Amino acid sequence: GVSRFHLQPGGDIVWNVGTGYFGCRAPDGRFCPDRFRDNAARPQIRMIEIKLSQGAKPGHGGLLPKEKVTPLIAEARGVPLGQDCHSPPRHSAFGNADELVGFVGRLRELSGGKPVGFKLCVGQVEEVSQIVHAMLRHKVYVDFITVDGAEGGTGAAPPEFSNHIGLPLVEGLVLVDSLLVGAGIRDKIKIIGSGKVVSGFGMVRTLALGADICNSARGMMFALGCIQSLKCNTNHCPTGIATQNTRLMEGLVVADKSVRVYNFQRKTVEIACDILGAMGLDHPDKLDRAHIMKRLDDATCRTYAELYPSVKAGSLLDGTAPPRLVEAFNITDDKNVLSYVH
Repeated sequence: GVSRFHLQPGGDIVWNVGTGYFGCRAPDGRFCPDRFRDNAARPQIRMIEIKLSQGAKPGHGGLLPKEKVTPLIAEARGVPLGQDCHSPPRHSAFGNADELVGFVGRLRELSGGKPVGFKLCVGQVEEVSQIVHAMLRHKVYVDFITVDGAEGGTGAAPPEFSNHIGLPLVEGLVLVDSLLVGAGIRDKIKIIGSGKVVSGFGMVRTLALGADICNSARGMMFALGCIQSLKCNTNHCPTGIATQNTRLMEGLVVADKSVRVYNFQRKTVEIACDILGAMGLDHPDKLDRAHIMKRLDDATCRTYAELYPSVKAGSLLDGTAPPRLVEAFNITDDKNVLSYVH
């Protein structure tokens, strides 16, 4: 949702709109355009991100137990006190790729033209292809796509989902980038990469693979003091981060932790710039997949350019892209592509 604590400092906010529509929720739990318009008009809201799925638990949804629904949480989310707060596994405002693209256009209009995109952990290849085809059909393009790797995690996720569901960041990022380039629309859409991006090299690798921006949640949580106790959903987080228990919250000293988070972000970006300089580059835009090596076994190294060859702009439209990528782009619901790289 959009809480008073998001708004008071006056920072730049990327509003994440999930299946619970917190901050733009009608009494029945569905999307409320009037509430969305009111919140999206706030100057602190700079971008709107529709959350299709997240790497920690794609396709699962979530449940905030009533014990954690405090008056402030209820206010921010627009939900009643004393009740469990449910986020369904799928959206009710749209049900397919064409409706998603229509919803993007609707949010862009309601927000007065602010950037609108979506976040997903890539699952089946055809789902991403269908979204690309829908954007081409309707000539409505998202401003950005956040690719969340299956490495993403939260203590509130079932281990089977966080460990085994969804594509890792590298493969998901390469797929989305290749489909957008091959469809001739990469210049219209920015890609944000996320999924265990916690170091300067992690940033460099993610940018080299095709991302324009890197998100980091895990790294910032570690800087804040998270010890991965996996008690996020129990209200018993021992560090005071993911709890409303006032006794436990005493362990989170904001004046101290805010400096740690600031320093971590600043130094991580600084190290990424140092690595770029050591590579002889003066701007992240000059990175490409040939700059990064991956060891496959004791005797074999390959560049990411060899492992994940780039495609030419528009090559999916004229059929000159790699055959398996063409097959992924032209896929139907009754087929499944197991590999799309070579």
